[in-house]
Amino acid sequence: MESFLKKFFPSVYEKQKVDSSTNQYCKFDSFTLTMFTSSLYVAALLSSLVASTVTRKLGRKLSMLFGGVLFCAGALINGFAQTVWMLIVGRILLGFGIWIC
Repeated sequence: MESFLKKFFPSVYEKQKVDSSTNQYCKFDSFTLTMFTSSLYVAALLSSLVASTVTRKLGRKLSMLFGGVLFCAGALINGFAQTVWMLIVGRILLGFGIWIC
């Protein structure tokens, strides 16, 4: 979305507007954008390594509650994000919340 790119990734937005080539990969070549995109998956990968231990120690109900709280916290941080680091932290919490449940 253009408004999202304008606010959080202005360099990517400018590059997208200036570049008229057909190669979409070059338009979105940004380390920050890559970090934003990958943070959910990296957090999910890391939390999947400890999810069974958490579930075994806390039980299913508490681990699902804990995962739901993490997911809601991530959604709130993403919803109220004003900077890129808030988006990344929110996505990390979303990733932890997905796999702890």
